[in-house]
Amino acid sequence: MTAPTRDTDRLFFDLSSRVKLRVTGADRIRFLNGQITNDICQASETRAIEACALNAKGKMEAHLFVHTQEDSFLIDADRALQPVLQARLERYVIADDVQIEDATAQFAIFHLLGSAVPNIPGEIRIISSNRFGPSGYDIWGEANQHHQIAGELAKDFNHCNEDCAEQLRIEQGIPRWGRELTPEIIPVEANLEQRCIDYEKGCYIGQETISRMKMSGQRNKQLCGLVSLENVPFAPGMRLVAAEEVGAIDPNRPKEDRKEIGWITSTARSGDQEIALGYVRRGFNPVGTRLKAVSDKGARVDAEVIDLPFSY
Repeated sequence: MTAPTRDTDRLFFDLSSRVKLRVTGADRIRFLNGQITNDICQASETRAIEACALNAKGKMEAHLFVHTQEDSFLIDADRALQPVLQARLERYVIADDVQIEDATAQFAIFHLLGSAVPNIPGEIRIISSNRFGPSGYDIWGEANQHHQIAGELAKDFNHCNEDCAEQLRIEQGIPRWGRELTPEIIPVEANLEQRCIDYEKGCYIGQETISRMKMSGQRNKQLCGLVSLENVPFAPGMRLVAAEEVGAIDPNRPKEDRKEIGWITSTARSGDQEIALGYVRRGFNPVGTRLKAVSDKGARVDAEVIDLPFSY
């Protein structure tokens, strides 16, 4: 693959639309450790951890970042979780001294890539985090500081808008809520094991499934990188079949008879290549495996499984 020309060393992202929750109360540490896959004690005022909230079967209910602020935890998650995340956590507050407040409108969040930390005047907090692959920093400020912070960042950094951020996170193999991360996915299938799961912490909802998968070393499907062999664009929702099985995916056949082995979740053009993220069934996801991506309208793309992140 040819490397894209974009310089990822000095980019900033506006994440202010993400849902933000403040968790307080004397039992907040024990409570959150029983809800998320990572160790809440590793979060601090200068470091955010990444974690998932699961159901009892180990499937995703939320993907989030957490850091501390004085006597509270601040959670941020994809804006699509705004209607459900607070209710999901409060469902398990029984006799706990825990309060969960929606603080979405209170804060602006920006993310920076690169080692340089800008000197921004005002009451801001800088927290190390890893959202796009390379190490970076979050800048949290009051919502009324949004335009000021954005203006200061624009002096030394290039703004990476939603399209830019989408391409970058696909190139880095970073799963996104609503695309790769859905209620049907288990975190280890989305390559979140190293980023989001602490196997040494105490019990949490869904832990039994996660521990069982670690012990067996097996998973039914895996998030993979795919490259178009003839530079034909992919499309989200395309179904994947083994290269020799393309005739078996006739949409008129009963679903249980179709030999589908996965599906495309996200697509991008990177440099001079068409790339995609997708889930591929066990046995068909080793690097170098040739597949075909097929649409309901009959479009077909020859593809090859490659390592994530996409290497240049």
